[in-house]
Amino acid sequence: MSTRAIRPLPSLFAEYMDMFACPVCEGPLSVSGDGTTVECSGCQRSFPSENGIPLLFWPNEWDAKTDVTDIVKAFYEENPFPNYEGLDSGQSLRQKAAQGGFANLLDDQIPHGAKLLEVGCGTGQLSNFLGMRWGRTVFGADLCVNSLNLGQDFKQTNDIDNAAFVQMNLFRPVFKPASFDLVVCNGVLHHTSDPFLGFQSISKLVKKGGYIIVGLYNTFGRIPTDIRRLVFKLPWLRLKLLDYRVRDRSIDEVRRQTWFMDQYKHPHESKHSFGEVLRW
Repeated sequence: MSTRAIRPLPSLFAEYMDMFACPVCEGPLSVSGDGTTVECSGCQRSFPSENGIPLLFWPNEWDAKTDVTDIVKAFYEENPFPNYEGLDSGQSLRQKAAQGGFANLLDDQIPHGAKLLEVGCGTGQLSNFLGMRWGRTVFGADLCVNSLNLGQDFKQTNDIDNAAFVQMNLFRPVFKPASFDLVVCNGVLHHTSDPFLGFQSISKLVKKGGYIIVGLYNTFGRIPTDIRRLVFKLPWLRLKLLDYRVRDRSIDEVRRQTWFMDQYKHPHESKHSFGEVLRW
């Protein structure tokens, strides 16, 4: 745990704790009397919190499967993506969402009163944006505390009360089945040991009649990036300029660097076809 302050969990956790389940035994969870830990009445485990984020990550217990969770976790702890450089207010986050299109479209189509979960939320920009609209409940889950802290700091600074963050392993969910109207998992499963198993795990969290949005690297669409990745192994630094975001000087240096690391230096990724994912 880092040196950040231990503070009570946001009220959203106490309000919706009946949706949560222990990642170890799937037993019921509750917030402690001082509001800083989460307790399991099944296995009697106590889970700490940091900066108002419950640390409910539990590692995989696979015997025969190669697990890349630790190396991916370490990568994002060092390279949180995306970062909040240039975003200092809720208004600036709204402007960024408007430029991208996807988040705005999603925001317009989510009905009032919906409960949604972003799996692999990273620094929580989408969760925070969607949580700014009244009448919905948003949970953002990720395995990296460093990334979650960035989202939590932005949420607290801008008083975003409808969003909350939790550390979670998507293969060991901390929510009960059929808890959410919408689950979003964009750009995440292809960085796991078993994307299909990950899809099966998080799809169980969707209510009957609900929706799941999954974004994956496409087998053919990723070819240009793979070519650039090979080129970037050459010693000439200027070859980085082949990427349009790296050469865009309107983007600050930190954002360009985190983009470059995520796209070209990631320790693990897989690629998938439309047909494969539709069979899921």
